[in-house]
Amino acid sequence: MSQRNSKAAKTAARERLRVERERQAKRDKVKRQVIVACSIVGVLAIAGGISYAVVQGNKPGYWEAAKDDKLVKPANTTGTNGTTVVIGKSTAKKTLEMYEDPRCPICAQFEQTVGATVDKGIEDGDYKVQYIGATFLDNSLSGEGSKNALSALGAALNVSPEAFLEYKTALYSTKYHPEESDDKFKDDSYLIKVADTVSALKNNTKFQTAVKDGTYDKWALEMSAKFDDSGVTGTPTLKMDGKTLTGSDGQNAPMTVADFTTAIDAALKA
Repeated sequence: MSQRNSKAAKTAARERLRVERERQAKRDKVKRQVIVACSIVGVLAIAGGISYAVVQGNKPGYWEAAKDDKLVKPANTTGTNGTTVVIGKSTAKKTLEMYEDPRCPICAQFEQTVGATVDKGIEDGDYKVQYIGATFLDNSLSGEGSKNALSALGAALNVSPEAFLEYKTALYSTKYHPEESDDKFKDDSYLIKVADTVSALKNNTKFQTAVKDGTYDKWALEMSAKFDDSGVTGTPTLKMDGKTLTGSDGQNAPMTVADFTTAIDAALKA
């Protein structure tokens, strides 16, 4: 083989490797070559320290496979596939629907600014809140952080509605919410670290096991499908009595306490 052909072959090989790396980079837990993942799993298995989470986290097409998992519904859910999550006093006459994606930076901004006011309305019995979780940012940005965080929220909901709300607040906090391009929520260890700031979840072995084992992964996919079927196209979106609540611009969700108070007062009186 001539030197020229050898260089051409090497160039072609490098190009193929570059394309393959780019393809794999879009696939979070699956981004490592199967042969490497299987080797890691094999070593851990021999050592006797293998866990279900490690196996699942390195299997190609994990979230596709999760669609066929047995559905485990968190406690404190109702409705088809346990995707109706309503929190608040039964005496509250109206329900505020909240559509959020865990990776959404605007959702984080909303929670940081208006979240405490929303929670006070729940506590005061002004309204109940129905939570609908989305994961569309995993598709548009590539990744799995939205799905993984939604599954962890299911584990928190299984503990209590209060734990769910506090955990959601922590995930959206300035300290722990990553940039939307940073798929940090894909890491179970990070989700558990955030959960340790919530009293009901701190060192909660049952919760941690559910996160690591992906107990509510199938549920997260069902919840995401509910969002996809809702007709809502962005997050955060707030609705009451089928009508979308907006801020002073008349288009987007109310992003200040004043705008939210105005919008919710009008909706409650309608």
